[in-house]
Amino acid sequence: MPRPIQAFVHTDALRHNLARMRASAPDARAWAVVKANAYGHGIERVFEGLRGADGFALLDLDEAQRLRSLGWRGPVWLLEGVFEMRDLELCSRLDLWHTVHCDEQVDMLSAHKTQVPHRIFLKMNSGMNRLGFTPTRFRSAWTRLNQLPQVDEISLVTHFSDADGAKGVAEQMRVFAKTTEDLPGERTTCNSAGLLRHARDVSVAADWVRPGIALYGSSPDFPERNMTQWGLQPTLSLRSRIIATQDLQAGDTVGYGSTFTAEASMRIGIVACGYADGYPRHCPTGTPVLVDGVRTRTLGRVSMDMIAVDLTPCDKAMGYGSEVTLWGKSSNGGVLPIDDVAHAAGTVGYELMCAVSSRVGFTQD
Repeated sequence: MPRPIQAFVHTDALRHNLARMRASAPDARAWAVVKANAYGHGIERVFEGLRGADGFALLDLDEAQRLRSLGWRGPVWLLEGVFEMRDLELCSRLDLWHTVHCDEQVDMLSAHKTQVPHRIFLKMNSGMNRLGFTPTRFRSAWTRLNQLPQVDEISLVTHFSDADGAKGVAEQMRVFAKTTEDLPGERTTCNSAGLLRHARDVSVAADWVRPGIALYGSSPDFPERNMTQWGLQPTLSLRSRIIATQDLQAGDTVGYGSTFTAEASMRIGIVACGYADGYPRHCPTGTPVLVDGVRTRTLGRVSMDMIAVDLTPCDKAMGYGSEVTLWGKSSNGGVLPIDDVAHAAGTVGYELMCAVSSRVGFTQD
């Protein structure tokens, strides 16, 4: 039989989280962001749970083709736009909306021969300083696009840099609103943090919202607020089993480098999971984990294929074969938020979702 580690994608939780996002901006249409293979979940596995969205947003043309092959006929948006001229042909064939954020993309459209004009999102750099036209150049870019027969409708977009923190969105929203106040076209500004924290502010209201990480059960402003406080549910559970136990005495050490030393006698479990499965190697002793739904901790260094866990808080019957939930939901209903594990590892839930390796089997729940 295969190694016992398995990832589960929870369709009902995806539906729930999408509904939660809609409730934050009930008058707006919602893009479901499925970039990076739906944040590691798999586009095909999340499609049923997220097909209630008004559109899907992503980065790769291959992922756009996969969505169309699933039967999706609604809007699909390339968030970074095209990367070379020939991409525009596929945009036409697949009926994709795409971002324009630089002069080079305008040049490509200008030279593109097509019978079907393109639907464009013109991006403003309102303070993130990654992609987009600065406010002083935004209107000239809009004018140039508006003159092209290759362009149909132009929508307007910006991206918040600090929606999840104290700085907030007010200044970026002021710049965006002032620069675009008399331009036609639909607008979109809110990612997950903007939607949950700022959508009630009328100045942030827009035609479209584009939740990403919150759809997948991770809080966009953790640890200020956690998944439960935002009313979200975990959508990805990584589970394995204990494949051995050891009884330690005071002074015994665990794993490579002997980074954990037992202070008294204790029982530990060895779990079939390691960094080759996508579990972060830099998780320290004390990273939370569930054994048969009971919260305990990891011990010592994460190795390629195994981690050790403390069985002290667990029932004596827990041992070989016991289920271990690395994050997400256990089969008996216990929940370990992915943000708790990511925080212990000094990273974010996004990275853990995207890092689950190809040797881990996936099941749609």
